[in-house]
Amino acid sequence: MAETDKPLLIKRYASRRLYNTETSDYVTLDDIAKFIRAGREVQIIDLKSGDDLTRQYLLQIIAEHESKGESVLPINVLTDLVRSYTTQAQSVVPQFLAMSFEMLRDGQSKIMENLTHIPNPMANLPGFEAMQRQQQAFMRTMMAGWPPASTGDDAETETPAADNSKELQQIRKQLADLQAKLSKL
Repeated sequence: MAETDKPLLIKRYASRRLYNTETSDYVTLDDIAKFIRAGREVQIIDLKSGDDLTRQYLLQIIAEHESKGESVLPINVLTDLVRSYTTQAQSVVPQFLAMSFEMLRDGQSKIMENLTHIPNPMANLPGFEAMQRQQQAFMRTMMAGWPPASTGDDAETETPAADNSKELQQIRKQLADLQAKLSKL
């Protein structure tokens, strides 16, 4: 098993400082949040008692982000969570939340997978054809009066239709490359 497949072990000392056992240095809550965002699982253990403090620190990270205005959880969801601790719904809520987030992750990965299989994802956007026509008209205007490109004295000069076809192919390739870059972001 690779080192990154195991949860990153963080030990909390009596001074409440958090110690990364892999890099042998102290870390902050922001550092732990970065590890998690990078896809790493973490486990935070109290050095003295051996208690698992992971849940407590994850909730603290969420609370700090919410208090900074980086709200992800709407008020009604927070209210329902508070209510679930005092009702019999408490036993259903964790499974429901876990399934909801799993569905969200699956949906996101399917969307990204579908985008990579579309030859030109931009072609499905409203107004794409009009934008393409405008680009072609602009290129014709810009190229008016320029001699056609040639590769030599005895080479055949390309027709304007062939020029437009090649330009169109180049534009399509550029748009597909841009969409691929956007998908990665």
